[in-house]
Amino acid sequence: MIMNATPTDVALDAERVSKAIQFIRNSAPEQPGLKDVATAVHLSEFHLQRLFSRWAGISPKRFLQLLTLEHAKAQLAQSQDVLNASLRAGLSGSGRLHDLFVNIEAVTPGEFKMQGKHVTIDYGFHPTPFGECMIGVTKRGICFLEFSANRSEQEIIEKLRYRWPESRVNRSELSTKPVIDQIFATQKSDSISFNLLVKGTNFQLQVWNALLKIPAGYTVSYSDVAKWIGKPKAHRAVGSAIGNNPIAWLIPCHRVLRSDGNLGGYHWGEDRKSACLTWEGRYDQ
Repeated sequence: MIMNATPTDVALDAERVSKAIQFIRNSAPEQPGLKDVATAVHLSEFHLQRLFSRWAGISPKRFLQLLTLEHAKAQLAQSQDVLNASLRAGLSGSGRLHDLFVNIEAVTPGEFKMQGKHVTIDYGFHPTPFGECMIGVTKRGICFLEFSANRSEQEIIEKLRYRWPESRVNRSELSTKPVIDQIFATQKSDSISFNLLVKGTNFQLQVWNALLKIPAGYTVSYSDVAKWIGKPKAHRAVGSAIGNNPIAWLIPCHRVLRSDGNLGGYHWGEDRKSACLTWEGRYDQ
């Protein structure tokens, strides 16, 4: 990632990488080469290789290798025993970029009723390996993390205000940048703990807590999550709860696929979901 890049540069690069990812995904059966992808996004092969590798962490060729449906199906099948063990023992995946220990703290019924009154939220916009994001941080933990996904800053700020209508919000990249830097750190030996402050129904909280038990580099199906929380027939409701995840990446909804191995949608776009899985998967080699 280029230091001191302007928001415009970051947004343009994110859009180019997103288009490259989309082209690779759509053309995967034809196994496009670097030249094909570069032509599709109107970049030189050299520029595309550098830009894509900087943002996705791997080359376009490696991304294509990891993107096949057969890989997704194999990964899904492989996950079963590993993840069941993880649920029982609280294990962390051996291929993690770095160990993130995440604890969800739910607001109390009284706090829920007050809709964030007396809560101060510092928020800021920052580049990430998956495009720009906005993060909201309180004294008790991270309460919001959204990828911009081609929406304006004002739209995302309004979404934060909608979730926490009575809170006081302050823009402060100075306060939020150290948190983002920790979340997307690249030192594999790091062990970092985060507290998340969330509002949700009991069912949503059950689902979000289940997602925290999926190690990086593994995926599960929506029906798997439904079984884990003791509601095996509620896979559609599980999908809805996952779609309402208020904290991207740290509550890893990107690790949930359809039972047939397809991506199954993502609140911030399937291209970004592919990039998240690929970025994690490169540490499982």
